Amino acid sequence: MKSRDAKTFLEALDELEKGKGISKESLLEAVEQAMLAAYKKHYGEEENVEVEINRESGDVKVYEIKEVVTAEDLYDAALEISLEDAQEVKKRAKIGDIIKIEVNCEEFRRNAIQNGKQIVIQKVREAERQYVYDKFKNKENDIITGIIRRIDEKKNIFIEFEGIEAILPMVEQSPADRYVVGERIKVFVVEVEKTSKFPKIVISRKNEGLLRKLFELEIPEIAEGLIEIKAVAREAGSRAKVAVASMDENIDTVGACIGQKGLRIRNIVNELNGEKIDIVVWKESVHEFVSAVLSPAKVKSVEVLEEGTTARVIVDSSQLSLAIGKNGQNARLAAKLTGMRVDIKTKDAETEVEEEFIAEEE
Repeated sequence: MKSRDAKTFLEALDELEKGKGISKESLLEAVEQAMLAAYKKHYGEEENVEVEINRESGDVKVYEIKEVVTAEDLYDAALEISLEDAQEVKKRAKIGDIIKIEVNCEEFRRNAIQNGKQIVIQKVREAERQYVYDKFKNKENDIITGIIRRIDEKKNIFIEFEGIEAILPMVEQSPADRYVVGERIKVFVVEVEKTSKFPKIVISRKNEGLLRKLFELEIPEIAEGLIEIKAVAREAGSRAKVAVASMDENIDTVGACIGQKGLRIRNIVNELNGEKIDIVVWKESVHEFVSAVLSPAKVKSVEVLEEGTTARVIVDSSQLSLAIGKNGQNARLAAKLTGMRVDIKTKDAETEVEEEFIAEEE
């Protein structure tokens, strides 16, 4: 490696360390290992050699590593050297020493800089992929805030998070959202997965985890563990139900979630652009919980069938539309929240079935 090229090479590594946060020493070690593999491939695997890059000058040198033995004991010239020959390299060499003998391989040295550049480019890419993976993996199942940079013709939203770009695809967008380039936006990190290329980062505005995390951010009692979110059911952009519970009888569970003058729940609704949110007090009793979940409808009775997988609900005919909700939404959310099949029926004087609606967890 020519001295000028070697100096430029080291300066480039310095810049990478400053700009990318990638250790210069780790890059040099990687280059040395790759050059060693290249040398052995060209000159033979049996050679016991070492490649060193001078940390000050950038010069590349290759050394044979040999053990000093007596001439009579010399068995493998690739790994051993006689005492007489060793003392020509190092005057004070003695039996048992391990000495380094510089190898004259000008052709290999001339190609070293080009090999080094390619290796560094590869290592930088690997380091960048690892950096992105680590950064987002630490935020998996959490909310991050970014800036909308562009929207393509397929309506994919490109969002920047501290210099890293991720895509919010149509399938993960809420129908209530309006995306404007330059605006800040909160998204939920659903999954971060390593791939052979760039890490796969799944972000969402539809995922139920977004609503759960917004509750934690806005309601201190939830963040502190005084109130627990038991279940969340959501049809993004339209309506959601959140079941909450507290072991402390002195805490007004629903009131704490709503906040003074409705401020807490209003902040969450505003973040979700008007999505309606029903807060339900979680009950140990399945019968009581199903009744509460179907609010605002008034339930006459609940019967659990089929090994606890189906809830048969009886309501007055005047309450049927409320229990079902617009286009069946209230019943669907109830099924999601309870994890049960909800069979809603009406009875006239509890004798004759008039109407029936069945909702199942999707």
